[in-house]
Amino acid sequence: MRVVAISLYPVKSTRGRTVDRARVEPWGLAGDRRWAVVAPDGEPVTARHCRALFTVTASATPEGGLLLTAPGAPDLAVPPPEPAHTVPVKFLNLDLAAAGGAAADEWLTTTLGRPLRLVWLADPTARAVPPDVGGQPGDVYQLGDTAPVHLVSLGSLRRLDDWIGQSAVERGEEPPEPLDVGRFRANVVLDGAPAFAEDGWKGLRIGAVDFRVAGPCGRCVMTTIDPESREGGKEPIRTLARHRRWDGWAWFGIQLVPRTLGEIAVGDPVRVVS
Repeated sequence: MRVVAISLYPVKSTRGRTVDRARVEPWGLAGDRRWAVVAPDGEPVTARHCRALFTVTASATPEGGLLLTAPGAPDLAVPPPEPAHTVPVKFLNLDLAAAGGAAADEWLTTTLGRPLRLVWLADPTARAVPPDVGGQPGDVYQLGDTAPVHLVSLGSLRRLDDWIGQSAVERGEEPPEPLDVGRFRANVVLDGAPAFAEDGWKGLRIGAVDFRVAGPCGRCVMTTIDPESREGGKEPIRTLARHRRWDGWAWFGIQLVPRTLGEIAVGDPVRVVS
């Protein structure tokens, strides 16, 4: 098994950035989902609610800020936020985040057509991984949904594509094109494992870095939105619900918590560990 792709999402729900390597920190990959977009009342806003977020690209700057770009909008350099300048937010296990600044708020509001704010997680140790998704005491994560690192296997994706195609034929429809793995917004994509072998893994060593498998990833409607066209559909949730549904969720991919720190890279070998 080897890593075939690594992606970072500097601002939650915006376009991903593929990278050759990434630094593993206790709370996840450096540069991943440390920023997010919220409504004026602090409620998180994702592409589930605002598909135009998929058009925004965020790139980290050397100074610790961001460069925001989007089609038809001027680029915006966001300076590093002041950790002490906080605003209320409504993330699970997080009530306050640093404000991204008035210029960023205005840019998001104008570009995406609704009142929005940019926020930053000043203290990445402040947010505990929920126990119901496999969190243990001391586990922390950034502004992702449930855990520090998300991994999917291409072997499982191929099986899912087969199921989707078979179901389409049963309905008398033309089988669709294979799903883009980007729909699942994983940090790490590996190849070389049998379909859904990850269901039985307890730990992984990626390169020289060890991870604990916190549990599977419950999928939501985000996976039914094509990030390029922003068109929605029924797949893959419809097929996952048929083949991979338990405890009220459709499951695909796994959540990882770092046990050790270091760097991972595309091409790194992946080994199952206890």
